[in-house]
Amino acid sequence: MADIDQLLERARQGNEEAFGALVLRYQDRIYGLCYRLTGNQEDAEDLAQEVFVRAYRSLRKFRAEADFGTYLHRIAVNLFLNQRRKNHCQFLSLDNPVSTPDGELSWQVADNNQNHPQDELERQELALLVRRALNSISREHRAVLVLREMEEMSYEEMAAVLKLAPGTVKSRLNRARAALQKALLKLSREVGLELLPGEGKVNALPRGEKLDLGK
Repeated sequence: MADIDQLLERARQGNEEAFGALVLRYQDRIYGLCYRLTGNQEDAEDLAQEVFVRAYRSLRKFRAEADFGTYLHRIAVNLFLNQRRKNHCQFLSLDNPVSTPDGELSWQVADNNQNHPQDELERQELALLVRRALNSISREHRAVLVLREMEEMSYEEMAAVLKLAPGTVKSRLNRARAALQKALLKLSREVGLELLPGEGKVNALPRGEKLDLGK
């Protein structure tokens, strides 16, 4: 932490090398957040770049009362929420891997039974539906789900990023889960995939990303 404080102090004084070191320290983490928020590589790269541009411009206003990583998360989420929503839905091919900060991942659902190709296809379809459902809900709801379920932040950390009371964060998260479940059920009916509401855990995102719709 001491070296971060030193880099911040030097960066505030106009030392571009120090700020470059901060970018290197946080760029993977911020890009990962931006990718989960936007759902695609191109928009994630643009958003992450803008995060660091905004951070550099406002660096003199930053006070070390909050963690610098939390400050960058706050900028990323605010920029994402303020962006104009695109008017088209993103469709991904089940035959192609998904590019992520950790490499390429195939859409899949964790399961102990790997012997039935039809079951595997249905799990892949569910994974795609969850991502489409996540992209279809409001940006405010998507942001809290990403911070809680993918970034694994505590309510207190989310409150710091969103500048909301922890109780408000919990309420928004509950509404976000309900909105995602509603969207998922609607999409599943459209493609003829049967889902039971209130089943609990829906582990249908790329490996390592889980959403619990039952809480």
